Amino acid sequence: MFMRVFRSLMPREERFVENFIAHSGFIVAAADALAAMMAPDQTDRPARGREVCEIESAADGIGRQTLIALHRAFITPFDRSDILSLSNALDDAVDHVEEVVLHAALYKVNDFDGHMRLITGQIQQSARLVAEMMPLLHDISGNAERIRSMCEAVSRIEGDADEALRDALSDLIEQHPDTITFFGRKDVYELLEAATDSLDDVADVVEGLVLDFV
Repeated sequence: MFMRVFRSLMPREERFVENFIAHSGFIVAAADALAAMMAPDQTDRPARGREVCEIESAADGIGRQTLIALHRAFITPFDRSDILSLSNALDDAVDHVEEVVLHAALYKVNDFDGHMRLITGQIQQSARLVAEMMPLLHDISGNAERIRSMCEAVSRIEGDADEALRDALSDLIEQHPDTITFFGRKDVYELLEAATDSLDDVADVVEGLVLDFV
């Protein structure tokens, strides 16, 4: 309680929230580029894959800025551990999207099936919710109910992605592909689902902030 009151009386380092807004925007951009790469009519998959990697590099820059700001700041808008956890979860989401591209290239996965496109669509949904959520951190107390509702929506999407992953793996096993194909497609499915996990981690951190401030 004392630290909460103390923070309210001190000038806030609002650049943290601005960094989170920028970071979440990169997740949306990466998810959209991934969806474009997987589109059945896509004629330049390598270019879309490179776009994802470029977005991930830009997102890394935002993560570094947040870490530097965290070390330099005297007072922060919320707990330092929460800032670090939120930044890491945002970074993990972009990383997992990039890993999908890298593993698809490694295993020469060029035909993206409906399961992959479904989970990618779920990543896009969660990413947009997270991006919409980040500006609300400027006034957590005033936006508490809206934030909670969005966090619950992200959690539901993550649950749907778990189910989609199970369906994808079940179908993959039934197809009896060769070993390399099996592990390549399995990795892609699991990395896609891991991205939804990371976005759910973002929602968990934000929901914890709401509990601290309300």
